[in-house]
Amino acid sequence: MNQSEIYQPAEDSFLLAECVKYFLESSKINKKEIKVLDMGSGSGIQSTNLINQDVSERNIVLVDINPDTISFLKKKFTNSKIILSNLFEKLNSEKNKFDLILFNPPYLPENKFDKGLDTTGGKNGSEVINNFLVQAKKYLSKNGKIIVLTSSLTKKINWQDYKKKCIGKKRIFFEILYVWELEV
Repeated sequence: MNQSEIYQPAEDSFLLAECVKYFLESSKINKKEIKVLDMGSGSGIQSTNLINQDVSERNIVLVDINPDTISFLKKKFTNSKIILSNLFEKLNSEKNKFDLILFNPPYLPENKFDKGLDTTGGKNGSEVINNFLVQAKKYLSKNGKIIVLTSSLTKKINWQDYKKKCIGKKRIFFEILYVWELEV
């Protein structure tokens, strides 16, 4: 396993974790029963944060596109379901409904210096996000929510018909990071 291939937490990961913690503390969600999808799990920081907030590890599904990440996560989270998948490709929407879906997507526009799957979301930075948003609705439970991170550098996001609320914001270097709470 190549540890350097696993997305390591940075400002975006920490901001998302902070917003998720606030969301769980301020909502009326039963943390012991909530079913969570950690999309693009990377190092597992979001799932670790959830477990630290009393979410049952058994109720967390981790998904990542990177086989090295999946191997790493299977050792770290022995009671969670861990799936190698390009977004929802390997999930069944009939069997998998989530109260909360978290996603720290690749959101930067592609450039000649960075074409990594973990950071680059396509030409505009929104292609992966847009694909995610189209599919995610089918995986939400009745009152389910999505918490997703974007950047001021991300262009042409198609928010579909989601209701969205900004629940976090942080300026770093040459961009502003945003965390959005979405619902259908």
